[in-house]
Amino acid sequence: MGVVFRSRSKEEQAAAAKVTASQPQQPRDPQAPKGRPTPKRSEAQSQRRTRAHTPANRKDAVKAQREARRADMARQREALANGDERYLPVRDKGPVRRFARDYVDSRWCVAEFFLPVAVVILVLTMVRVPQIQTIALLLWLIIIVLIVLDSVVIWIRLGKRLQERFPRENVKGARAYAVMRTLQMRRLRLPKPQVKRGQRP
Repeated sequence: MGVVFRSRSKEEQAAAAKVTASQPQQPRDPQAPKGRPTPKRSEAQSQRRTRAHTPANRKDAVKAQREARRADMARQREALANGDERYLPVRDKGPVRRFARDYVDSRWCVAEFFLPVAVVILVLTMVRVPQIQTIALLLWLIIIVLIVLDSVVIWIRLGKRLQERFPRENVKGARAYAVMRTLQMRRLRLPKPQVKRGQRP
């Protein structure tokens, strides 16, 4: 019985050796891991380039992230100055927000004069004369009423223009965005105005 088992084992090993010899041998890149196809030259170069640019330690990684963040901030500041859509903050991106900005920048707004008028009113309130303090109080009421009325007009008219200009776009938040922009003096607005006063957007 032992002789029979040994002879069968030898026959099976010989058959397995023949099958292995009949299969074509594919040359393997010595640097490629076992069980994976040999990478192309372009892929291998890309992998080496990636490993070369990968920071060696945590300190280098933090430094690289800081430099990338600084570069992004520089591009964003430049975009806020020249209106480049590619690098604007998310809240300022898109044709709808650009149209809202142009609509506000093309007209005179009462709210943009709030700060200088507020300074004048503050100075008047410091004068210890009842008549002048009464005038200052009336100026407060007048400027606030004018700002509210102007904001309502902008809200309504801009809403109509947005519906006509962008019937299929999401215009949610654009009117509030425009009204908040009116509260800033024209020279201090960001992104910087890209249209002149009186120029139809």
